[in-house]
Amino acid sequence: MNHAGPNYPLASLYVGDLHPDITEAMLFEKFSTVGQVLSIRVCRDMITRRSLGYAYVNFQQPPDAERALDTMNFDVLRGKPIRIMWSQRDPSLRRSGVGNIFIKNLDKTIDNKSMYDTFSAFGNILSCKVCMVANDESSQSKGYGFVHFETEEAANNAIAKVNGMLLNGKKVYVGKFIPRKEREKELGEQAKRFTNVYVKNFGDEIDDEKLSEMFEVYGKITSHKVMPDDSGKSRGFGFVSYEEPEAAEKAVEDLNGKEMINGRILYVGRAQKKVERQAELKRKFEQMKIERMNRYQGVNLYVKNLDDTIDDERLRKEFSPFGTITSAKVMLDEGRSKGFGFVCFSSPEEATKAVTEMNGRIIVSKPLYVALAQRKEDRKAHLASQYIQRLAGMRMQQVGQVFQPGGGASYFVPTIPQTQRFYQPAQMTQVGARPRWPHVVQPQMRPGAQTGSPFTAMQNPSAPYGRAAPRPPAAASQQVMRTMNSRSLTGQQPGRVANVVPQSMTVNRPPAAVPTAAVSPARPTSFKYTPNMRNPPQAIQLQQPSVQQVPQQAVHVQGQDPLTASMLAAAPPADQKQMLGERLFPLIHEMHSSLAGKITGMLLEIDNSELLHMLEHHESLKAKVDEAVAVLQAHQAKQAAAAASVKE
Repeated sequence: MNHAGPNYPLASLYVGDLHPDITEAMLFEKFSTVGQVLSIRVCRDMITRRSLGYAYVNFQQPPDAERALDTMNFDVLRGKPIRIMWSQRDPSLRRSGVGNIFIKNLDKTIDNKSMYDTFSAFGNILSCKVCMVANDESSQSKGYGFVHFETEEAANNAIAKVNGMLLNGKKVYVGKFIPRKEREKELGEQAKRFTNVYVKNFGDEIDDEKLSEMFEVYGKITSHKVMPDDSGKSRGFGFVSYEEPEAAEKAVEDLNGKEMINGRILYVGRAQKKVERQAELKRKFEQMKIERMNRYQGVNLYVKNLDDTIDDERLRKEFSPFGTITSAKVMLDEGRSKGFGFVCFSSPEEATKAVTEMNGRIIVSKPLYVALAQRKEDRKAHLASQYIQRLAGMRMQQVGQVFQPGGGASYFVPTIPQTQRFYQPAQMTQVGARPRWPHVVQPQMRPGAQTGSPFTAMQNPSAPYGRAAPRPPAAASQQVMRTMNSRSLTGQQPGRVANVVPQSMTVNRPPAAVPTAAVSPARPTSFKYTPNMRNPPQAIQLQQPSVQQVPQQAVHVQGQDPLTASMLAAAPPADQKQMLGERLFPLIHEMHSSLAGKITGMLLEIDNSELLHMLEHHESLKAKVDEAVAVLQAHQAKQAAAAASVKE
């Protein structure tokens, strides 16, 4: 390899001609054998996510990238030889054409490697490619290719030595690469002076001899030919080549449009190359398309959800009250309606009125969908834009990630509201929550509930995540299930609630916490039981004739409105986490400013009542925050260990 060439500090390689099934993992497995790989990206279609057949591999050290280029170029992956070259971030070198040569008339057996081996003797090659037939499984060569040298001197040397040589028995042409725009400009100048004439539409009555007699009156002919089919019969067109351009121009002027004996109109014109002819037809087609767009812009309507019985006449009749219709067409498939059609009005105002009045109107038995017709390209672009926006919205919702610190259970922040879920890192210090209402004697009966046998919740002193007193919500059965099923933040298994009796439970509480006449008011719940619920919880009977309401304690956070349990329960479920998060974040920010966002997101997965308790008791909040910080630190330590093992 020539080390005197330009420097490539990024150590980035382009890998082309990839099989569609090649993934980043396969490329990493191959290229990591020559050095440390920083990143690999297989380029994919934005919509379908299918591979585009090329990728970029970034090495940490340029010598590793150079070694991969020297040793792995044209290696076979999934049955296809890969093509490696330096990644040119700046396209100016490619567009300048410096050092780029064009080779044609190649034998079909010559591939990328053969051409690389042939031209590498003249200098350092940046890229080398033999053009193949698109979507052809056999990868048949088109007979031409390109070689881009590092210097113009190497390119000129290759042209001088290889042009006109025999490669695999065929004489090849090698010349400087000319961009398409310059080629088209050159062809345009050549069009003014031509000697080759194309003749068509003369039927099978004219053969080579008659064609020569018809055109030799205008000048000396060097060659002439009527093109035959497989059976030897004339295909109705041919070519005549003159020695002088003036003779060719005279023949075109006199014979083009002349009526033949058989009644056919003869066409005579300058013979064009295939590329030139395709470019001209493309220009004509684009011009026609633009004219058609301008003509029908804002007046052509797309109508879908049509009943099968609606035909062109019925469609025209339904839309005729809104203006002058120039055309109305129901699209058919083998004589059967496809369920949609088009209506074209004479003015945009009439079309707009029809859209306003007819969209959603029921015709026969179906509501119509009426909108301005769009071009296929515009519709695809619009759908692609909608898909990208929807994809971006989904990614924005993904506020968490899966990780497994310390070998424990995984932690996942869900993208949609779900039941309570905690992360469980291994070997974490157990922290128990303080009781929120230590003075509560008995929950208050929910207004309107059925009467039944009274019950109270009990405390299990031996449970690792026990509480000193029950919570006040009225849905006592839900509280028991939450205690049994929830997982603690510390990763310990929740303790088994012993001696749970559905109808009668005992509470260990200080006898003088609150006067016997006073009971704690139940926090309003944001749900109600349906009449057909199985095993509804028994209602609570109050043994006291009068109830004394205890004022609810409000949570005060600087810069935020006071928050009470009733205010939280009255808010929609989607806003409850927002209200709690706005008050949690400032408190967590004071403890750990750099991790406040992550910790807040982690804690918001805890039950709302627990979060409210932490807002009221900052000791409990600090304990939970410390646990979350430990989880994050464990995860970072595991990532560092994994990175160290990769380097080794």
